[in-house]
Amino acid sequence: MKKPTNNNYPILEELKQRWSPRAYSEEPVELEKLQSILEAARWAPSAFNEQPWRFIVGRKGEKTWGLILETLVEWNQKWARKAPVLVINIGKKNSSYDGKTNATYAYDTGQAVAMMVTEAVNQGLIGHQMSGFSAEKAIELLDIPKDYQPISVTAFGYLGDPELLPEGMKESEFEDRKRKPLNETVFSGKFGEMSELF
Repeated sequence: MKKPTNNNYPILEELKQRWSPRAYSEEPVELEKLQSILEAARWAPSAFNEQPWRFIVGRKGEKTWGLILETLVEWNQKWARKAPVLVINIGKKNSSYDGKTNATYAYDTGQAVAMMVTEAVNQGLIGHQMSGFSAEKAIELLDIPKDYQPISVTAFGYLGDPELLPEGMKESEFEDRKRKPLNETVFSGKFGEMSELF
């Protein structure tokens, strides 16, 4: 099942094919593919090359996977329990250079996660990012230090059968993908002023 973008301008094929399904196959992800996904994150840009991202990776059958699943809200647990890989995305809050607050740690970590999700598409996999989890529970269960903040969780794996999803989740798998037009999000001059680009 594919849901490519209905883009107005040319973009990378991996970006065109990326979406966030909930229907996962329980087929394991090959170690080499998981390594490539994490390598993509390694090369993400960051302010002062701080590289504030950290990842706790759980593969189904391992204790870590179960602990990550436990941090998810009930809605996400219902579908994510089939995903063979769960990753908690964590950012280092303070700079390694001067110990002060790093204002861009969450932004930079998000860029690294975007790289991972894009590489997952390149590897023939799917990724679904989640904000529906308990950061507090993640800190407690996974011994995350005070200087680090859990930001999100990502599921990785192969696309499964949407017909096997729990009730109330199937519909969204088949809905068309929608995005605001660029003239609603890109401005020139002052905020809200329509750009001449579009």
